[in-house]
Amino acid sequence: MINILVSNDDGVTAPGIAALSQALSTDYQVMTVGPDRNCSGASNSLTLTNPLRINKLDNGYISVSGTPTDCVHLAIRELYSEEPHIVVSGINAGANMGDDTLYSGTVAAAMEGRFLGLPAIAISLVGRDLKHYDTAAYYATKLVARLIDTPIAQDQILNVNVPDLPRGQIKGIKVTRLGARHRAEGMIRTQDPAGKEIFWLGPPGEEQDASEGTDFHAVANGYVSVTPLTVDLTAYNQISTMKQWIEQL
Repeated sequence: MINILVSNDDGVTAPGIAALSQALSTDYQVMTVGPDRNCSGASNSLTLTNPLRINKLDNGYISVSGTPTDCVHLAIRELYSEEPHIVVSGINAGANMGDDTLYSGTVAAAMEGRFLGLPAIAISLVGRDLKHYDTAAYYATKLVARLIDTPIAQDQILNVNVPDLPRGQIKGIKVTRLGARHRAEGMIRTQDPAGKEIFWLGPPGEEQDASEGTDFHAVANGYVSVTPLTVDLTAYNQISTMKQWIEQL
């Protein structure tokens, strides 16, 4: 039996993780381990100054007092008697495209799986009202089956974004690259009830590169976007140039 670890960044009680776990449970043995709260934007952060606590919920899911990366690391290292075969993160409530992938806890959970040697997929549902988690779950099951049958390169994960549409309205799947945004807008400055100054993160920048071939373009036109991401961030094509640059010090 194939064992699949499901995690997310929206929290263990979010609707997306339930839809994903239920869909995958039809054909696989699923363990669901998620943060005890919403950790959107947590990126690859680890909890280093506090112990992690776990709690088994009535539905069998495991809640962790940590980040998405904590959840995947803890599950693989301590909660499984044998390692899972695949890590699937999601279904995120909202897009993880373009520059946003750098901040995404959903993508980070998948990356942690890959860091620990396992194939991994991050999947997100893109839209405003987010009604069609079943559509994203369907494509997740299709991609998991394909990944089991034909593994991809060891240094990659799949970042998947699904339009919030009924399955019949999805036009297909496109392999894409990350788009890009303009830089984020300013912070929102306000005051707390005690009159102390506080700041909220402002809106993200508008889409700068949403041309054909990007994840932004695919999803906007009704396609599922599948973007292969490398977990090794080294700019290999710049090493020679960088050596010359350093020699000028």
